[in-house]
Amino acid sequence: MKKILTQCKKELNQFRRDRLTVALAYFLPTLAIILYGFATRLEAKNIPVTVRNYDIGFYSREYIHTIFNNGQMVSVPWSGKKDIDPLDSGNARAVIIIPPDFSRDIRNGHTASVQVLVDATDVNNARVIKNSIIATSQFFLRSKAIDSKKNLIVPQIRLWFNPGRKESLSVAPGSIAVFLWIFPCLLSTLCISREKEQGTVLQLYASSITAFELMGGKALAYILIGISQAIVLISSSCLLFQLSFVGNWLIFALATVLFLASSVCFGLLGGSRTNSQSAAVQLVATTGFTTSLLLSGFLYPQRNILFPLSLLSNILPARYYVEACRNFFVRGSGFFDQLYIIFALGLATIIIFNGARSVMSKMQLNN
Repeated sequence: MKKILTQCKKELNQFRRDRLTVALAYFLPTLAIILYGFATRLEAKNIPVTVRNYDIGFYSREYIHTIFNNGQMVSVPWSGKKDIDPLDSGNARAVIIIPPDFSRDIRNGHTASVQVLVDATDVNNARVIKNSIIATSQFFLRSKAIDSKKNLIVPQIRLWFNPGRKESLSVAPGSIAVFLWIFPCLLSTLCISREKEQGTVLQLYASSITAFELMGGKALAYILIGISQAIVLISSSCLLFQLSFVGNWLIFALATVLFLASSVCFGLLGGSRTNSQSAAVQLVATTGFTTSLLLSGFLYPQRNILFPLSLLSNILPARYYVEACRNFFVRGSGFFDQLYIIFALGLATIIIFNGARSVMSKMQLNN
């Protein structure tokens, strides 16, 4: 244990002396959380839509007012050259064409048809436009008491945990998880790859320190640095995005420490497998950042990930810490409901650390 603490102290002293690394360790994560928190928008808004109204009746005017009163769509004028001119030019994402007999058909109890032409080059926007227009049309019918007999079931929907649908409550906790994976991981992989690149690792091979003590000391040092990074990131997020603590403190603290441990150990594993800092950074960035961004549930729900990548997502530590962050800042789940997160992160940490220790042990024997 004494050798592990000595190695930890040595790593912390080296980290403290490198002012550029210290600045990057705290400045870059804060900058990244600001960019992701304010720039990432998962809900489509201000979608440009053109309405071509051939009807002069009351119901057509009310229908148009309902469409643009939902906060998702903005009106784009029609140039008058041809029916779908804004769609062809890219100025609009959809064109709604209301026929001349729209109001008269509704008054007479007949079916009133509306044509909607949607630009589907962006599939997500096309789906949002389609669903929004369908929902708006149903709301219009209910509000005007039209075809009320057909609406036998009227759902009363209540949004829990995030009733205002603030995207920052989803993006910011997920961003914390992604950045607490990539930045401690990068610091630890640069630590060991630098020693291999400069040849100073040979002194460790010649010493009496074991691979377990070497990796344990380095891991402990960068876990402590990662905890300080977590404090900076969480404090910045709470200040900038008005996050509040609604979950279980003990579960979140344990999950954070274990997640940082798995991140640091993954960096040590990547650094021990490469012979240069550039190769180590590329390895960690490609395998770590990409998977934690796309397969952790941060941007896309887990159920949307196709097989066999869905199997890979189940073994990613970031997948469980994203859920822990959202439970702590948004959902407020209880202690026993999240025990599986602690188990999964602890198991991942043990496996990754043992892999890094095994690689370093073989290198010591070979040298």
